[in-house]
Amino acid sequence: MGNILQGKPVALALSEQLKQRVQEMRRRGKTPRLAIVRIGQAADDIAYEKSAIKCCKDHDVDVNSIVLPQDVSEEQLLAHIRAINDDIQTDGCLLLKPLPAGICESKVAEALSPQKDVDGITPGSLACLCGLDIDGFPPCTAQACLEILDYYQLNAAGKHAVVIGRSLVVGKPLAMMLLSRNATVTVCHSKTRDLPAITREADIVVAALGKARLLGAEYFRPGQIVLDVGINFDDQGKMCGDVDFAQVEPVVTGITPVPGGVGAVTNRVLLKHVIDAAQRVLQ
Repeated sequence: MGNILQGKPVALALSEQLKQRVQEMRRRGKTPRLAIVRIGQAADDIAYEKSAIKCCKDHDVDVNSIVLPQDVSEEQLLAHIRAINDDIQTDGCLLLKPLPAGICESKVAEALSPQKDVDGITPGSLACLCGLDIDGFPPCTAQACLEILDYYQLNAAGKHAVVIGRSLVVGKPLAMMLLSRNATVTVCHSKTRDLPAITREADIVVAALGKARLLGAEYFRPGQIVLDVGINFDDQGKMCGDVDFAQVEPVVTGITPVPGGVGAVTNRVLLKHVIDAAQRVLQ
């Protein structure tokens, strides 16, 4: 039976570190501040916004919510992004996506300063993952995977890591981050042939493909660490990951659950990035 890599203790450990950092910064006259930009009234966006606001308030981080109408124009949105860039009191910006039809996401991402891009959506933030000297941040979900590895003292150096998924939110950035930790990385996707044969050869498997319980026991072997990034809902409306947890957990050495795994750490990583950005201002 594998070790269940719960996200809650990772989040709690991060919280203690972040609270201490915020207290020290406030003593020095600086309060970290996050701007959240939400367009429209989508239930998922509102829930994520509320979660982020609660996390900030629990750690004495200021929040400014900017709610725009669904029919906001691209130029109006860009004007808000530029104002956030120019506001010296705002340290980070969280732009909730997807954006409405008619607004170019890449253009908006390019407009946001990498120094305030705490969710890792700008070209500058992605460039910093390639070793370029840019003060950006990695995507929060990708960073949350590394936080879990660190907390459970799972060293990626010299290991073979297989990342299933090639999105700019998780797959590609996490592959680069694992590579920077001296792992040997294979990126798989929907066109990969004989995926089970590849995943069984890995030491670390990251599932980020968005298919409910697609990966069963035949994809794994004893001794592996599995990070399940998938957030899906089955036919009964129950949240589940990309990995069939009931099948795989008895096989592998360690696995993150869904819910309660990577997702439980993501908000703390967002907060960490805001505090890191504020720290750069102090320095």
